[in-house]
Amino acid sequence: MAHPKRRQSSTRRDKRRTHYKATAPQIAVDSTTGEAHLYHRAHWHEGKLYYRGKVLIDNSTEEVA
Repeated sequence: MAHPKRRQSSTRRDKRRTHYKATAPQIAVDSTTGEAHLYHRAHWHEGKLYYRGKVLIDNSTEEVA
């Protein structure tokens, strides 16, 4: 099994880890509601679920039996 002959310095270790960075999430603004949301995600606005500017689920109206 491979085993390092010498300890790797902290500088070399940190140089390797410079490529691991957190990226800021991309935010989109819905054209119909003006709400900010993540790309490729549905979002709720005033009791309705929107995706790509269209209503998927409408919970704002209550059914009376």
